[in-house]
Amino acid sequence: MEIYALFGSSGTGKSSSALELAHRYKIDAIIDDGILIYQGRKAAGASAKYEKTKIQAVKRAIFFYHDQAEDVRQALRTLPIERLLILATSQRMISRIVDALGLPPVSHNISIESIKPEDEIKAARFVRETQGKHVIPIPRVEVEKDFLQRLIHSAQQILSPRKEIIGESTVVYPPFSGGRIQIYEQVLKKIVQHVCCRFPQVAQVHKTKYLFADLPRLHVSISLRLPFGASIPTCTMTIQQALYEELDYCFSILPSSIDFTIVSLEVQTE
Repeated sequence: MEIYALFGSSGTGKSSSALELAHRYKIDAIIDDGILIYQGRKAAGASAKYEKTKIQAVKRAIFFYHDQAEDVRQALRTLPIERLLILATSQRMISRIVDALGLPPVSHNISIESIKPEDEIKAARFVRETQGKHVIPIPRVEVEKDFLQRLIHSAQQILSPRKEIIGESTVVYPPFSGGRIQIYEQVLKKIVQHVCCRFPQVAQVHKTKYLFADLPRLHVSISLRLPFGASIPTCTMTIQQALYEELDYCFSILPSSIDFTIVSLEVQTE
């Protein structure tokens, strides 16, 4: 059995990247937070994401409990797995999982930073910290079968280039996640207004729209007042950079995109 390992700190988007990585390297199975996933379905184990405390969750994730570890070991002996991907927060944690399950040494160590851009990692952390969302890379129906009383937020289907289903992911809210932080839209609008007012070229801010469902995205509609011959792209890029830095400073948000719609343009001839 060939062992792959994907490691990175909590909330960096490892679970949401696992299915794409599995498809890329033709990986048959994934071990993530205490469960063995084979061909997109849970095969054995119990998810650490449903433990009540973080300590219990860590123990579950490293297969500290004998019955859980034996359940997964038995499945690993039975299933025709050629390549296995282990997800963990560190290489030390990966070593503990490998030892607990009696697996061969890791052949390929992959850090989340090597496959995911910094802005996406920071966006994933933002979603984890503010909304308490955790991803399990198995279909929603599999989660519901095991945890009928749990609240499932959404499910996302991952498709290969040939449009065949290679797996799904389910978003859940673990009891130990510590709740959610809410940022009011009006506060974000005030920040955009404040930043734009620093620039005399901005005559008016008309509308501000935010999307945080996936990656943080910002869309602003403005009117500009520019001297004749001034570059509109240069002006908007300067404002974009200022907004980017302000959102990062205030909320540790790195927007995936900041888009402008120029509603009107006043050209100054003098």
